[in-house]
Amino acid sequence: MLTAPEAVPRPTAPTAPPPARRPTGRSRLATAWPYLLIAPTLVGTAFLLLYPLARNVLMSFQHFRMAELIHGGAGSVGFANYRQVLSDPEFWTVVRRTVGWTALNTALIMLFGALIALMLARLGRRMRFAVMSALVLTWATPVIAATTIFQWLFQSRFGVVNWTLDQLGFSSFRDYAWFAHSGSTFAILVALVVWQSVPFAALTLYGGLTTIPAELYEAARLDGAGAWQTFRLVTFPVLRPLFALVTSLEVIWTFKCFAQIWVISQGGPGDATTTLPVYAFQIAQSLHKYDLGSAVSTLTVLILAGALVFNLRRMFRQEGEAL
Repeated sequence: MLTAPEAVPRPTAPTAPPPARRPTGRSRLATAWPYLLIAPTLVGTAFLLLYPLARNVLMSFQHFRMAELIHGGAGSVGFANYRQVLSDPEFWTVVRRTVGWTALNTALIMLFGALIALMLARLGRRMRFAVMSALVLTWATPVIAATTIFQWLFQSRFGVVNWTLDQLGFSSFRDYAWFAHSGSTFAILVALVVWQSVPFAALTLYGGLTTIPAELYEAARLDGAGAWQTFRLVTFPVLRPLFALVTSLEVIWTFKCFAQIWVISQGGPGDATTTLPVYAFQIAQSLHKYDLGSAVSTLTVLILAGALVFNLRRMFRQEGEAL
C-alpha cells in the first residue's frame, strides 16, 4: 500500500535582527564612569608632573637668568646650555658621585631589606607584628623630621652618638664634629637614606615570600640544601621579578634624593655630598642660572630613565627566558 509522501517543510524567511537600542543616558554614564573616576588623577598628574617637566625642558633651551625671570622675554639659544654643561669637568665629577651614591645605597637597602624579610618569615606572630609595626612607623616618618633627628643624634656637643661613644671609652669622639668631615657626612647620609628606605623593601619582599609554596622549601630541605642554597635556588628565582621591581624603585628614590642632603650638608663639606639634584639646585638658586640648572635637571632625568629602561628590559628578558 502506497503512502503519501511526507510533507517537506517550507524554508522560512530569515527574520530581521531587532533594531539596535540607542544608548540611554544611564548606559552612557555607566560606560564613561571609570574614565570619570581616573580623570582627577590624570589632570593632577599632568599639572604636577608633565607641565613642570615640559617647562623645564623648554627653559633648558633658552637664556633664562634673573632678568628673564622678572621681565620675561627669554630667547632661544639652542643646545648652548647643554654644550656648556657637558663640557664642564665638574658635571662629570658629580655624575660619578651620584652613580656611586645610588649604587651604594641601593645595594645596602636591598641587602638589609632581604635579610629583614627573611627574618619576618621565621618570626612568631607577635614578634612579627612588633617588627612590622616598627617598620611601618619608620617608613611613615616624614623626611624632614627624620633628617632633623639624625642631626640631633650626631650633634657635636649634645648628640647622643658622641655621648655614647665617650661613655664607652672612645674619648676622641668627645665634641667630634661629624658634619665637618666629608667621609663622616657621607656615611651619615647613607645611614639616613638606608634607614628610611629599608622598610619598604623589607615589607614588599616579605609579601612576596608569603606567596612561595611551602612544598618548594620542603623539597629543598629533603635534597639537603642549606639556607643559602635554598635562597639561591628557590627564593630568589621565584621572586626575581619582585627583586628587580623593588631595585628599580629604590634606584629612583636614592638617585633623586635631595631633601636629606640639602638639610644636613647642602652638598658639603666642599662638594663631597653634591649629587645631581643638589648640583642643579645650586646652579639655579645660588647662581641664578636657571637655564643651566634646567639643563642639568633634564640630563638627570635622561640618565635615570636610561638606567631604568636597561634594568626593566633585563627583567623582561629574564622573565621571557623563564617562560
